Amino acid sequence: MHQALSTQHQSILLAIARQSIACCVRTGQLCVEPREEKALNARLGCFVSIKKDGRLRGCIGNFQSQWPLYREVAEMACAAATKDPRFYPMEETDLDKFHVEISVLSPLQKIDDIQAIQVGTHGLYIEKGFHRGVLLPQVAVEYGWDRDTFLQQTCTKAGLPANAWDSENADIYIFSAQVFGDQP
Repeated sequence: MHQALSTQHQSILLAIARQSIACCVRTGQLCVEPREEKALNARLGCFVSIKKDGRLRGCIGNFQSQWPLYREVAEMACAAATKDPRFYPMEETDLDKFHVEISVLSPLQKIDDIQAIQVGTHGLYIEKGFHRGVLLPQVAVEYGWDRDTFLQQTCTKAGLPANAWDSENADIYIFSAQVFGDQP
């Protein structure tokens, strides 16, 4: 994995995400200023999660970035606020109190043995046919899941039967994430 982001870099990315959400909701435009910091210009995948009243309000991300990290965070924050199909697009009234969580990702690693999965350390990405599902590492911890439940829930998210991970044509990938947020 890349070198961990400093607390200062995390704060900058959280500010970029919040500004992006507010600008995107108010104007429909992406507003992001270029950054000079080397760590913020790395090409890393990330997910941005928005929570309101302790509940998920939007979460969008990419495993591979076509932009520097600061821009990827801005893009994913805007998308989480306005394009997550599970939620209506955020409106100005939703900007009162919300929290942002950013997960900066390591590259995907394909595994053949589920024993390699460390709950709390790894996120899961499962592919089978045209179905794909991903759950971030912190999700299993938040729900108190064991490895099997984590696999089953990732399959369910992909629109597959819960045990689809155990079939021959299912591909399982793990990844880790540096997770940080502005939650209380």
